Amino acid sequence: MNRRFALKAFAASGLVAAIAACTPMTSQPDIVDIAASSDQFSTLVAAVTAADLVDTLKSDGPFTVFAPTNAAFAALPAGTVDTLLLPENKDQLVKVLTYHVVPGAVTSDQLAGQRLDVETVQGQSVHVNGTHGVRVNNATVTQADIIASNGVIHRIDKVLLPK
Repeated sequence: MNRRFALKAFAASGLVAAIAACTPMTSQPDIVDIAASSDQFSTLVAAVTAADLVDTLKSDGPFTVFAPTNAAFAALPAGTVDTLLLPENKDQLVKVLTYHVVPGAVTSDQLAGQRLDVETVQGQSVHVNGTHGVRVNNATVTQADIIASNGVIHRIDKVLLPK
């Protein structure tokens, strides 16, 4: 009887291992992975890299990131992005980027119908208006709720600048 039990247990464990080996492991990409996989966020990814914030945005979080597109960065006055990416301006770049990040994972349905000021990782608050779509300061969320393993990304059409 013990031999049959051991044989059945061994066969069952082998079957489970075989099924596990054939089952694809799907892990959700993190905020940086999602941004890096999209051509529309290449300027943001370059800025996050220059500011040494990659490891932070790959950490557990959770974070909510209001992510400006390349077009949003291009709309800044000429030379602004190039100046921010210079090593001597890293502190200013960090301030701008962390002004786009809110602690916690906040989805658009949690913002619907609300107007509130939310403190950013940078320390200043952004004004969020969820009464007609979602706006953050003067930027419009053009794609909400891009879910990452460590938070949420909301694509925005303008770069948020701290005061």
